[in-house]
Amino acid sequence: MKIGFIGLGIMGAPMAQNLMKAGHEMVVRTRSKVPDALQGATVCKTNAEVARAAEVVILMLPDTPDVEQVLFGEDGVASGLSKGKTVIDMSSIAPMETKRFAKKINELGCDYLDAPVSGGEVGAKAGSLTIMVGGDEAVFERARPLFEAMGKNITLVGGNGDGQTTKVANQIIVALNIAAVGEALLFASKAGADPAKVRQALMGGFAASRILEVHGERMIKRTFNPGFRIALHQKDLSLALAGAKEMDVSLPQTASAAQLMQSCAAHGWDQLDHSALVKALEQMAAHEVAAG
Repeated sequence: MKIGFIGLGIMGAPMAQNLMKAGHEMVVRTRSKVPDALQGATVCKTNAEVARAAEVVILMLPDTPDVEQVLFGEDGVASGLSKGKTVIDMSSIAPMETKRFAKKINELGCDYLDAPVSGGEVGAKAGSLTIMVGGDEAVFERARPLFEAMGKNITLVGGNGDGQTTKVANQIIVALNIAAVGEALLFASKAGADPAKVRQALMGGFAASRILEVHGERMIKRTFNPGFRIALHQKDLSLALAGAKEMDVSLPQTASAAQLMQSCAAHGWDQLDHSALVKALEQMAAHEVAAG
């Protein structure tokens, strides 16, 4: 297929590369330099140009306003679409806005899927992302080969917006687990135990998790170069808390994790990996989990 891909950041670039590896012709647009691995792709000057050239347009952008601008702004995707084309938004954005975007694209005679992902840079490079999809089942089945080039655990959750709702739920779980692992390793380290050995012991028990495995190691080795930045996770937790307020639902632990990330941002750490949330806990304890 001829695929348009807009947004070649930490996640988008390897995702687009995996589509190229699967044999798809790529038409791309990005604000930054096109990565060397995508040099065979056609580079477009506008989002509308991408939409005119491609059968399917995939977006991988930071936030809701970015998606709205790319879709409906000047020379946006919507102005370049023709009937029968498909837009797939793989960004992580607001579920209610997603429903509005989908309706506007549908009114142009085109299909829309929201398909946010989990798995970070590692999963994007490996083509092993978890993909949570909202939209029509027939459209999902047509797009399945594209998803299979980028991910492994691919689920049609429901209608438009349900994919984004699932991603928000995912980010709640991930944030709370990072905070829990951070507190546990900080407690162990402050008590005088070797946090690396504590982590190793816990990996064999009921407390074992992917967060303890990957981010626990980051906390101990002090490797906070971003796979997924605190700033982006902050945005996702803001979506969760805004949605909770709208639905009159209390999410106290989510609010606590959001405040830890806010503390990190206040100290200029928001461009670090979200495992660096532990730095906010360390500051309150005047103690680091490990020296690195």
